[in-house]
Amino acid sequence: MNSVMIGQYIPGDSWLHKLDPRIKLLSVVIYLVAIFIVPLKTDITSFIVLGALFLGTLLLTISARISVFKMLKGLKSIIVLLTFTFVIQVFSVKEGTMITAEPIQMSISIASIIAIILIIVVYQLTKRYIKFRVLYFLLAVIAIFYVQAVLPYIEITHYQLEIFDEGLYKSLFIFIRITTIIITTSLLTFTTMTTDLNYGVESLLKPLKIIKVPVDIFAMLLSLTLRYIPTLLIETEKIMKAQASRGVDFNESTLKEKIVQIISLLIPVFVISFNRSEDLANAMEVKGYIIGAKRTKIDQYKMGFNDYLTAVFSIIIISAVIYLKVIG
Repeated sequence: MNSVMIGQYIPGDSWLHKLDPRIKLLSVVIYLVAIFIVPLKTDITSFIVLGALFLGTLLLTISARISVFKMLKGLKSIIVLLTFTFVIQVFSVKEGTMITAEPIQMSISIASIIAIILIIVVYQLTKRYIKFRVLYFLLAVIAIFYVQAVLPYIEITHYQLEIFDEGLYKSLFIFIRITTIIITTSLLTFTTMTTDLNYGVESLLKPLKIIKVPVDIFAMLLSLTLRYIPTLLIETEKIMKAQASRGVDFNESTLKEKIVQIISLLIPVFVISFNRSEDLANAMEVKGYIIGAKRTKIDQYKMGFNDYLTAVFSIIIISAVIYLKVIG
């Protein structure tokens, strides 16, 4: 549960924590647009630009006094997505130069199916004892493809695996892009309280009030959602520990038992979330919150030198990326 980064806030006094939430949100949006603007090409320019954005994100993480290892550890939750993306790119891209001398003959056979099942079983039984689980997962994926190449006995069907250099380049490009996006958005929630995010979203979307868009309600819903994601995760972890103390094993069980365990976990989580929602509604009502009514704020935000500098630097970054894309 601790590997989920969305919604978490890490208290600190770095310049990034003190940055105006409006500028912070606007800069993150500009930075994400710059990341998506970088074209998915195999030329050196695209890799240099994307690599520079990735390194810039890591430098921002260090300057915010947030552990880079904690940030990278949070990527464990999307390792399956990254692996799936890599495999799809390798299989689908048929451009460039083939890395191997000839296509690799892969077989779906009785022997390979048995070997794959054994690999999955061994992985599930031993992953709890492995320190570097991400690397262990990648080794298991490689082993699954390896047995298909070396065990053609009692063949059911077969296919050819053709690995091209452009497929590997694009896989690496997408991996860096997704990682940069996740670190950037996580850095926003790590250094910004939900109340500040609420104010920032409401301020940036204020022009939409002209066309009668309930911006304040939207901002409140967003801030409450981000606030309760880590809370519900903590409650879920407590329930899992309580059930484990009663003999429930979430790792060693059959598929039917896992379904029953998940249901027994979801029901109390839903009950807790509804109770918390009711308590929050009562608290907001007691404090005089009225939907649509004009509200004042305790904190008054003022733009400083770092805020203007960050805004200018963000515009320079996206301008440079657009310029490089145009001349490229």
